[in-house]
Amino acid sequence: MAVRLLSHELSDLCLGKPALRSLSITSTIADAVEVLKTSDENFVSVWSCNHKAKTASGFESAARFSDDDDDDECRCVGKVCMVDVICYLCKDENLVSPSVALKEPVSVLLPKIPDLVMHVEPSCSLLEAVDLILQGAQNLVVPIKTKLSNKRKQQQKPSPTVTIHKGREFCWLTQEDVIRFLLSSIGLFSPIPAFSIDSLGIINPDILTIEYHSPASAATGAISRALVDQTSVAVVDSEGTLIGEISPFTLACCDETVAAALKTLSSGDLMAYIDCGGPPEDLVRVVTARLKERNLNGMLEHFTMSMSSGGFSSASSSSDEESMTAPVSPLPRSGRHSRSMSYSARMVRRAEAIVCHPKSSLVAVMIQAIAHRVNYVWVIEDDCSLVGIVTFSDILKVFREHLDTMA
Repeated sequence: MAVRLLSHELSDLCLGKPALRSLSITSTIADAVEVLKTSDENFVSVWSCNHKAKTASGFESAARFSDDDDDDECRCVGKVCMVDVICYLCKDENLVSPSVALKEPVSVLLPKIPDLVMHVEPSCSLLEAVDLILQGAQNLVVPIKTKLSNKRKQQQKPSPTVTIHKGREFCWLTQEDVIRFLLSSIGLFSPIPAFSIDSLGIINPDILTIEYHSPASAATGAISRALVDQTSVAVVDSEGTLIGEISPFTLACCDETVAAALKTLSSGDLMAYIDCGGPPEDLVRVVTARLKERNLNGMLEHFTMSMSSGGFSSASSSSDEESMTAPVSPLPRSGRHSRSMSYSARMVRRAEAIVCHPKSSLVAVMIQAIAHRVNYVWVIEDDCSLVGIVTFSDILKVFREHLDTMA
């Protein structure tokens, strides 16, 4: 039965998925910021297209593209989010003049890692998709099986983004989509889901950490790596106790001026900055003063303008039915910083760390991660000492190995 489940086509997982909003690879970073601030998604896809080329017929033409393809088809070459912009602006030369940096092409934000985003056919099996994810793919771009009328094509308004490429629309599937689908039929994999993550050997001790009082700027590289790995940076005390996290999932909900806070605050203060219902006034004053001290007038002007026009939203949270879902950070929490007034409808995350115990069951950890919209869960002991991390990729390996034993 489990083997039959994984023989499902990806088109089954695409039902109800919205068409991808996409940017041209020739767009600027400022274009990406504008799109991200008004989007319901944390990421926007980046495409390389030649719309003058002749459109091929059928979905077969939407199969996985490679760098050797010369058929002039549209293809998604990557994805960007606000974290990419924040880390880019944290470079010294960009802090001096962020307005100039934002005019650079969005292509400079794309990681130099092949196959993070891959095209697949709708007929691709779920098992094949799992294999691609375990090989490093994060997003699988799938053509949506809908016919677009000429009228609908013509009605697409001029915009920094488009959803139609050569007469077709696309969606993408993520690790979360696959995990959610497996969770809906978790009983087919019994008894594996009831095993503890410790007994399954999927607790990864290779984690990214930074000390609470250390400059947040020291974590810039770790944040970039965490974004690529779809994990997070743990904030710990001097004894290795988990206090909170600096998560790309949280930073993606902020605006680009968080680069100023990342460059000037401590790790602990940065958690408070991105976690409250708008940055606390005392921290805004600290950031402003330190920008002045360092003569970063370009970022200071950009930061001041944003603070005078920024919006707020209240935090949302959820709990899990098994132990240790409560936040471990002692910092006061009353809301969080949003990136635009239109952002109030978005689901946002706080800087609290989502945690479990080594003896937590696999299914409980899956539910925790899905409930909090993250791709990982921190693993701690009873004294809050950090043991490691469990990721969606680790979980998918368990299901894949289980199928191999069944075969």
